[in-house]
Amino acid sequence: MLDKKLIKEKIKLIQEDLLHLKDYQNLSFDKVARDYVTHKVIERIIEVIINEAIDINQHLIVELGKGKLPFEYKESFLFLAELGILPKKFAEEISRSVGLRNILVHQYRKLDEKIFYHSIKDCLRQYSLYCSYILKYLDKTF
Repeated sequence: MLDKKLIKEKIKLIQEDLLHLKDYQNLSFDKVARDYVTHKVIERIIEVIINEAIDINQHLIVELGKGKLPFEYKESFLFLAELGILPKKFAEEISRSVGLRNILVHQYRKLDEKIFYHSIKDCLRQYSLYCSYILKYLDKTF
């Protein structure tokens, strides 16, 4: 059964993290790339935001009977487009954030600092939209 309360709690957590991430959006490239603590804080905020969204995606997909775990995290955003929860073009765009999450979590490849720096604003924009799409879906269907 779809747990609307759980989803809304996770959306609230994402929105709170987005507010914290906003504090870093106007920092210079040098500050983000060279300040260890600042870099790690931004990394962690972005990682947590993406993980919360993946959790929401998985819950929606499994509880709506459209898939079974496990499936690729990137695919979870694309599944939401198939379900009509996210627009297809947006789902394709936001699904690419999983690649950054994987680099941050697994450190299997050197992080491109310029991409990381630009990901701050991308994350703010994409995940704000993501939250609004999910909430709109919940309001529309339940």
